[in-house]
Amino acid sequence: MLSPDNTVIGFIGTGVMGKSMAANLLSAGYELAVYSRTKEKARELLDKGAYWADSPKAVAEKADVIITIVGYPADVEEVYLGQDGIIENAKKGAFLLDMTTSTPTLAEKIFEEAAKKGIHALDAPVSGGDIGAREAKLAIMAGGDPEAFEKVVPILKVLGTNIVYQGKAGAGQHTKMCNQIAIASNMIGVCEAVVYAEKAGLDPENVLKSITTGAAGSWSLSNLAPRIINGDFKPGFYIKHFIKDMGIALEEAGKMGMEAPGLSLSRSMYERLAEAGEENSGTQALYKYWSKQQ
Repeated sequence: MLSPDNTVIGFIGTGVMGKSMAANLLSAGYELAVYSRTKEKARELLDKGAYWADSPKAVAEKADVIITIVGYPADVEEVYLGQDGIIENAKKGAFLLDMTTSTPTLAEKIFEEAAKKGIHALDAPVSGGDIGAREAKLAIMAGGDPEAFEKVVPILKVLGTNIVYQGKAGAGQHTKMCNQIAIASNMIGVCEAVVYAEKAGLDPENVLKSITTGAAGSWSLSNLAPRIINGDFKPGFYIKHFIKDMGIALEEAGKMGMEAPGLSLSRSMYERLAEAGEENSGTQALYKYWSKQQ
């Protein structure tokens, strides 16, 4: 059993979500080796008892379970498949959990390359933003070998509350695309509703009291609309990363011969914001799209 008594976890990626996820693992008693491109981003974790590994190779050599949550598919590929990467240097029998939102094709490749070395790889992207990461209430959608999944469930339960095995390698990433597609159009509606309330002379906070519990209710409406009203556009999830995710989803939809008009519209709106310098803002900054039109 992968318990805190006998398991060293390696954690790569200490950004907005990763830092809180790693902190929860420390709080659960796991020994933790961390790596990020900028050591200072891991400072808070090091102060809490994690120890520093100066490369993905160093993480792989020490850890029984390695969790990654990095930026882009290119980062995932470098961390896992590079000469000094995880698969080349991980212990036989190690468990690899990529929690980045990446491509299903890359997830399948990592699974296959890991299997050649007797290593268990799972794609396990998450949803829930900075709030879900901090409160250990993430939704985790996993793909890979079902037996490997069952063995890492105790660790996943430290990070999230909705943990679902979706199928073979790549299935977790495909499920995350479904998640992002649903969010993409929903965020347009959330922001448009707040703008409408303001233009109608209503108190947006009072409007939320009525609409968050009705048929319009959603996670984004309940958690991000209040941030919009308070002028808080700090990232729980970066616009630049959401644009990346929407690009993956559109590419996968195209492979299946599927049109995705809502997703296409959302991406075009977010791209306009990114061009205006909002790429490092949170996704709720879509609200600013309307001001850019004035």
